Amino acid sequence: MAYQAPVNDIIFALRSAADLDDLIEAGHFDGLDQETVEAVLLEAGRFASEVLEPLNFSGDRQGSKLADGTVETPGGWSDAYKQFTDAGWSALPCPEEFGGQGLPQVVSTAVCEFWNAANLSFGLCPLLTQGAIDAIAIGGSDDLKARFLPNLVSGDWTGTMNLTEPQAGSDLAQVKSRAVPQQDGTYLITGTKIFITYGDHEMADNIIHLVLARLPDAPEGTRGISLFLVPKRLVNEDGSLGARNDVVCAGLEVKLGIHASPTCVMNFGEKEGAVGYLVGEENKGLATMFIMMNAARLAVGMQGVAVADRATQRAIEYANERRQGRGLQGGGGPVSIVEHADVRRMLVTMQAMTQAARSICLVTARESDLAHRADDPEARAQASARAALLTPVAKAFSTDIGCEVASIGVQVHGGMGFVEETGAAQYYRDARILPIYEGTNGIQAIDLVTRKLPLGNGQVMQAYLQDLGQIVKEVRESNRPEFGRMGERLGEALAALGETSMWMGEQLKSNPEAALAGATPYLRLFGLTAGGCYLARGALLSVREPTTPDADRYVWLARFFAENISVAAPGLAESVMAGGDSLMCIPTERLSA
Repeated sequence: MAYQAPVNDIIFALRSAADLDDLIEAGHFDGLDQETVEAVLLEAGRFASEVLEPLNFSGDRQGSKLADGTVETPGGWSDAYKQFTDAGWSALPCPEEFGGQGLPQVVSTAVCEFWNAANLSFGLCPLLTQGAIDAIAIGGSDDLKARFLPNLVSGDWTGTMNLTEPQAGSDLAQVKSRAVPQQDGTYLITGTKIFITYGDHEMADNIIHLVLARLPDAPEGTRGISLFLVPKRLVNEDGSLGARNDVVCAGLEVKLGIHASPTCVMNFGEKEGAVGYLVGEENKGLATMFIMMNAARLAVGMQGVAVADRATQRAIEYANERRQGRGLQGGGGPVSIVEHADVRRMLVTMQAMTQAARSICLVTARESDLAHRADDPEARAQASARAALLTPVAKAFSTDIGCEVASIGVQVHGGMGFVEETGAAQYYRDARILPIYEGTNGIQAIDLVTRKLPLGNGQVMQAYLQDLGQIVKEVRESNRPEFGRMGERLGEALAALGETSMWMGEQLKSNPEAALAGATPYLRLFGLTAGGCYLARGALLSVREPTTPDADRYVWLARFFAENISVAAPGLAESVMAGGDSLMCIPTERLSA
């Protein structure tokens, strides 16, 4: 079965969770209408299914290879990338002044799902290029913007993010790469970076690396990190390409999944030093890089949704084709396994979790749009704060869901899921990197608890809880029999989230170690509560507009999530507030080998 872009599910989530109708009516999107959004999604879905998805399986088998100092992507990759850029997909969300189309992030985030569902290894390349564009657009000088952004926006050049080093991992305070200033205003960069996605390839004429490095007199720690733009090939004043810079791919990582995506070890300055240009201010590179990282975190969250949706489609197809066992009524031959209750449970779980995570990501994108597009400065500030609150949840919850749903997909296939020919195993392998990318999910949980909950002295979170509470109230007051116990169960989840949020605020002041011990179950609780409430908004919209395609499906997805998945909330609350005691009483030396 070829990939079928879930256009209806995305449009429904845009309307029910992200309030697309209100955003358009308020004029935030400069003349964009629902028909245009739908047309963009339909065409993007067609491109993903016809051009990208057919390369997914073969690309996984072939992988990218390093030969004679050159990285070669799998067969068909370069042609697909040219079609991608020729169609203008790389420019979709980019600034119009540099050749972009300027579409809102909520639309580009939705489209991002298609690329990654059809072919996650391919989707990583434009994802990182978009992050580089964001960082240069905000932190770069006018000269850097003029010289580099038009070709990045068009996709003629691609971008990378170079943070991690062999000794550093996620601890960027240990970055050792060096940058020595030159008289002409450039810098010579030396150092080694690892895990660099699309650090080298033949699909584009140039690759623009954004590199964290230290100046000779930089202070220790993260306060001494600067950000530099280092092109693979130097760019002349007239914009033409010059000589090869002192940047090489020293090796490709051998990975569990995403085999077609070249994950490179990059050496800067093996000879005299790689020429680089300062982005932003000296010693403040991490702040600029976080522009790129935050955009990437939401995009990676959407990758989790993408893999989940594709794994779900394949599992549903298999469950309807595979005949095994007899129905409860007996008689006749074997039935399709979709007739078995446990298989139905798995399939509905996959669908409900995917739509919940999708909604969280699209709401986060919506808030990011309002932070830049709202007319009222106060509204922009509120949206910026809410986007900051939701970003770690969108990234971590959605990528966890991607792994879990892909795993369930393997289970639906049974033994055939454990062999490669069905394709189910590839989704599981590919998805596993996502909770690690762009700050591990444990780091996202710490960020949520220590940095985002205290925003506005806790008022940002309180306002969000009130909004979720309004959804629960509407569900309860609707008295719809088809909603079952949805309102009751979501109310319990919301109460658990509210109680643990208060507890977290207190522990951060008196016992921060306890707060950190409960951070990961707290983020999970947050995601389950938010996702359940957004699905409930969909159920409410479905009964108001019963002619909506698949209206009844959105009702039973919301009910199933509330009555089967959100019910974990009270237990998670116990883990948050009391589970840390059983963890911290274990001496670390007892965990040594």
